Amino acid sequence: MTANQVTAQDEVVDICRDLIRIDTSNPGDHSGPGERRAAEHVAGLLAEAGLEPAVLESHPRRTSVVARIEGRDRTRPGLLVHGHLDVVPASAPDWRHDPFCGEIADGCVWGRGAIDMKDMDAMMLAVARQRLRENRPPARDVVLAFTADEEAGGAWGARWLVDHHADLFEGVTEAVGEVGGFSLTLGRQRLYLLQTAEKGMAWMRLTARGTAGHGSMVQPDNAVTELAEAIGRLGRHEWPTRLIPSVRAFLEGACDALGIEFMPNDPAQALGKIGAVSRIIGATLRNTVNPTVLRAGYKVNVVPQTATAEIDGRFLPGCEEEFFEELDRVLGPGVTREFIHTDIAVETTPDGDLYDAMTGALLAEDPGARVIPYCLSAGTDAKSFSRLGMRCFGFTPLRLSPDLDFSGMFHGVDERVSVDGLRFGVRVLDGFLDRC
Repeated sequence: MTANQVTAQDEVVDICRDLIRIDTSNPGDHSGPGERRAAEHVAGLLAEAGLEPAVLESHPRRTSVVARIEGRDRTRPGLLVHGHLDVVPASAPDWRHDPFCGEIADGCVWGRGAIDMKDMDAMMLAVARQRLRENRPPARDVVLAFTADEEAGGAWGARWLVDHHADLFEGVTEAVGEVGGFSLTLGRQRLYLLQTAEKGMAWMRLTARGTAGHGSMVQPDNAVTELAEAIGRLGRHEWPTRLIPSVRAFLEGACDALGIEFMPNDPAQALGKIGAVSRIIGATLRNTVNPTVLRAGYKVNVVPQTATAEIDGRFLPGCEEEFFEELDRVLGPGVTREFIHTDIAVETTPDGDLYDAMTGALLAEDPGARVIPYCLSAGTDAKSFSRLGMRCFGFTPLRLSPDLDFSGMFHGVDERVSVDGLRFGVRVLDGFLDRC
């Protein structure tokens, strides 16, 4: 087989495996290996295909790559296709296969990043390389971005690119990235979920202050007690249901596929019937807060002066003000809060030429399926790119086995993506670039 005969379906698995083997673990600071090696590998693959990628470092070893492919109609606004290079850390003893070996077993590529999101990075690279070899430009200019730091909020990746290199995205009005275009089988119906919204994030540090003293004495002004009571209230708080358009559209589509009535006054009634993805959908019915870290004291017989906790708050589009008002009411006056990281919620509508292009590309490969929108409970680099006025969607096409716990793969152990799923994804992505 000559170089010109190599297809994206031939390359995508090996590219994904090679990316997984480059450890880009992001512990949330600069103590990890960074993305430099992966970025250089990506840039090399793009340069080999004839592009001139920009390799951009926001901090030593924190590296992103951006390249532009000229489209057939350069008078049209451009499209951004983005994926991140960093991954969350993984502990090898917990896995069936080493998380940084990219092993193939049971028809899957295993490893950290297999679905979050070196699979999409590999699809982007494989499809771009094939189209460039065959001199098949996309319908319009396409900017490819491979970013650093998404797993810690994107401050050293997408947000830094937006703040310091906005010129690389000149003329780009729309974007696709993670997490969408994956399949969900309900009964006999296969649905593909396109992400049209994602919750905002508010990572915060809570502090309670009291009077330091001897642990043997009565101490009513105890910072640990004050914080523990506030955290208990917060962890048990039932936030009110808020049915945003993207969530309602998903539930209506899911209920239709299940043959049951959608009940807007009880939207949670369908959750028990949609499998593991209910963890994502259930979290988009309301704002949420999870306590995640507690710190207090240094010696058993010393009452500490301060106690701190860290919490992960997520708010729905249009609900940010309500979220913080309710949070402060639940915490009470004895606890103060400060931001560790905060970012916006985003939502767009499931319509327009780009939405039709994604839908058409999926249905061309799976004609009996149906495409519906949904809201992601987590966050992506779309938050940063939306600040440039881009309309953002989640579109990482994968056809999944009905019994796979897809949502459990994200940040979980034994993360993997099927070989057939990767090949399906490149076919969809290639067709999408003709339609976009």
